[in-house]
This record gives sequence, structure tokens and C-alpha cells, in this order.
Amino acid sequence: MSPDYTRTREQLWNAVLDGDEYAAAASVFAAMDDGVAAEDVLLEVIAPVQYRVGTEWAANRITVAQEHAATAINDRVVAALAHHPASAPQTKRGRVTVACVDGEWHALPARLLAEVLRLRGWHVDFLGAQVPTPHLISHLHQTGPAAVALSCSIPTRLPTAHAAITACQAAGVPVLAGGAAFGPDGRYARLLGADAWGPDARAAADCLSRGVTHGRGSAHHLTDELPHLGDGEYTMVSRSAPQLVKATVDEVESRFPAMRYYTDLQRQHTTEDIAHIVDFLATALYVDDDGLFTRFITWTGEILEARGVSAHSLDPALESLKGQLVEFPRTQRLLNAALIALGRTATDMEPIA
Repeated sequence: MSPDYTRTREQLWNAVLDGDEYAAAASVFAAMDDGVAAEDVLLEVIAPVQYRVGTEWAANRITVAQEHAATAINDRVVAALAHHPASAPQTKRGRVTVACVDGEWHALPARLLAEVLRLRGWHVDFLGAQVPTPHLISHLHQTGPAAVALSCSIPTRLPTAHAAITACQAAGVPVLAGGAAFGPDGRYARLLGADAWGPDARAAADCLSRGVTHGRGSAHHLTDELPHLGDGEYTMVSRSAPQLVKATVDEVESRFPAMRYYTDLQRQHTTEDIAHIVDFLATALYVDDDGLFTRFITWTGEILEARGVSAHSLDPALESLKGQLVEFPRTQRLLNAALIALGRTATDMEPIA
């Protein structure tokens, strides 16, 4: 029977929600004083509480400011935990680098992995959020780690992650990929050529303990690894993103005159939402996966519904993009899949001539 961490999680949750860093640290220290292993505190207490923070924000039950404050406190608690006497590593292993790909600001998942690895005796170089690939490669050349663990939580950073994976391997360092962006089953980690994938920090640490080897042979071109990129759709959509966003905003406004009376802030949010749709559309073209795009669209719809806005408010933007990109068959497939995911039927969607 596994231990019950409910009480400690609730104490930590209440502390981070109150913005009380000292109470947060005290709750996890008390658990460790009672014999709970530091790794379990990280993965069975702090990680679930952080997940709850994101869930409560998505449901519009806490504000962005509360989410940011809670995340910052959890990060501070992780740092404080490292100095507890029970956190001293018992073994000595090799060296490993843990970093977030360029443009990835969600550093806490990588931080949790870094701490688990440190507890297990690894010499960990934790480089934090948004690490530019050239600087990462320079670090690898200087330190020569056994492996690099690359974290990516935002799917739109997958093309950047692909470049980082390839560059690390070219430097002779195998890559362990982790984070929500790589898909629930690691499908994008495999697609992009990572040497290993960890679904969570414990599994990633176990994988590194077994050893990660560099499995890629000679250098490949992108169209060898991802042959669908040969049609140019990803390149065209990603490069024309600013124009697509502007045209979509203008068309949505023409269809909904009430938008003309939006405040500057409302218009900014609408433009940002459409920009996110275009970014995810481009990324889904990069990996050629309908699911990546439909998951984002349905998640966005749920966020809108939680804030009192119909998920079908996304339909006009998707229809506008269909009209602008009518000659792109893979793009049409993705946009149709998204409309169906929002509840539209195939008969609702007339082909655009």
C-alpha cells in the first residue's frame, strides 16, 4: 500500500495559494522529518500541487497572478529542500546536463528532474529555462556530460527542440527528451530523433541510470527524417504567420461588427489567441499530427468556456484560415479536424472553392 500524501499536499496547496513561502517549506520539511524520502516529496507532493495550480488556472478558479506566485513558491521550496539533511546524495554517478529548449519558460518540470538526479548522486548542470541552442552546445563541449535531458512543455517549441536534439547529437551527446510537448506517449520525442524519452522525472532518472546511448547514425536532412516537410506547407505557414494573423483578425472583425467596439485589451487578447492558433497549426504541420492541433483547439475551447465565452467563437478564425490556405491539403485536413473536434460535422463544412 502506497503512502498517503494527501495531508501534505493540502498543506502545501494552502500555503502556495496564500503566498506563504515559509509555510510551504515547513510543510515539506515536516514530511521529511517524518521519514518521507526527498524524492517522494518532490514527485508525490510538489509536482501534483504544481499540476493542480495549472488546472485551477485553466478552470478560472485562480488568477494568473496567483498561478505565477504559486509556481515561484514551489520553485523556492524545491531549492530549500536541497539543503535539508535528508537530501544528501548517497552515491556518486557521472555528469548530466538538464535544460529547457529555447523559448520554453516552464522550468519547474526540468528543475524537479534535476533535483531527483542530484539526489541519486549525479553531478547535475541545471541550465534552467529558455536555453539558446548554441549556448547549450558550447556548454556540452566544455563539460562533456554523459547525456543531456531536454525539457519542452509547449508544443510550439517542437521545431526548436528538434534542432537542439540534432545539435546535441552532432556534439556526441545523447539526448533524453521529456515534457508535455513530446506527447503523452513520447511520440514526438521518437519522431524528432531523441535517443530516449522519460514520461516523468522518476522514469527519466531510471533511464539515465540504465544509460542512454547515441543511436543516430550519419547526419540526415529534415526531409529524410520528416518527409512530409517536402511539401513546403510548414515553411509557408510559419513564414507567413504575421500576415495570416492580421488577415484572420480583419476577417473575423468584418463578420462580427461588435469587435470594432472592443477595448484595446480585448482586441489584443483576440489577436494573441489567433496567433496561438497559427503557431499550433504550423507545429502540427511540422510533425504531421492532427491530434496535436485538435488537442490545442479543444483545450482552448475549454479555457474560453471557463471564462464565459463559447468555444464556437473559435470557428470563424478556423474558417478564415481555411479560406486563406485553400491550396494546402494537409493544412485543410488539420483545420477540418479542429472544427470537428469543436462539434462541427462534416456536412456543416462546405468545401471552399
